[in-house]
Amino acid sequence: MRDASSELRPILIAGPTASGKSALALAIAEKVGGVIVNADSMQVYRDLRILSAQPTKDEEARVPHALYGFVPAAEAYSAGRFARDAAAAIALARSEGRRPVIVGGTGLYFKALLEGLSPVPRIGEAIRAHWRSEADRRGAADLHRELVRRDAVMAARLAPTDTQRIVRALEVIEETGRSLAEWQKVREPPILNEADTVRLLVTLDRAELQARAGARFDRMMAEGALEEVRVIAGMGLDPALPAMRAIGVRPLLASLVGEGSLDDAVELAKIETRQYIKRQETWFKSHMISWKHESAQYMECNMPEIFAFIQG
Repeated sequence: MRDASSELRPILIAGPTASGKSALALAIAEKVGGVIVNADSMQVYRDLRILSAQPTKDEEARVPHALYGFVPAAEAYSAGRFARDAAAAIALARSEGRRPVIVGGTGLYFKALLEGLSPVPRIGEAIRAHWRSEADRRGAADLHRELVRRDAVMAARLAPTDTQRIVRALEVIEETGRSLAEWQKVREPPILNEADTVRLLVTLDRAELQARAGARFDRMMAEGALEEVRVIAGMGLDPALPAMRAIGVRPLLASLVGEGSLDDAVELAKIETRQYIKRQETWFKSHMISWKHESAQYMECNMPEIFAFIQG
């Protein structure tokens, strides 16, 4: 007979956007008496309920959900904070005799749980503001040349077009005097022991995945995505905040101020989605080789096999 801790082994479900991983998590959580814990970096924001495809009220009523829509868009949520919040949510679920079902598409969040993160000190607001301003003024290529002068090791690792990571590397070298590469050699303890988890990766043919994602964005528009962005526009938020980089936010904001048509904005959002799917798939292929791959195309008929796997 398995002990209680074995029965409550966390189930991790990853997959690209629009793959059906959330529906799988819901079915599994209902079957095992679980709590669904969010591992998506945009679904934490309460102001992005529609654009981040957060669970509906009906879905939330079927099983308990944690870490959805609890952070204002004005805050910059981080992987480090996620690790702490997820650890608390997992511990609470298990203390209540519920099995944690952790689902999302943010690879770094799963890495934080299973491998731990580097203990990079908090960056001061003045330094953060300076490099965000420099990025807007100078552009990614010029900042990359700056990084070559200050931190050649990190510069060699980053594409000259990767503004976000270039800014991050510059912030760290200025705040700490040490390369981000040095900090990344040290890791805090992981939240979960990988051997004590069940891991599923939902996959789907890219063409079908992109078609699903496009259709889903059309549904988001019908459900009020433009109004959601209109509310965000009224908040006067810093464009560099993570919530402002959610898929669809920037093109829809532009359409609201007359910079292009709404149809153009929707098409740009769908292009952003396709690009994001490609980045997700690249991450999963590199970091989730040992996970059990489950095709979304055959998931419904494979449910008995999936349930047997998670209970094994």
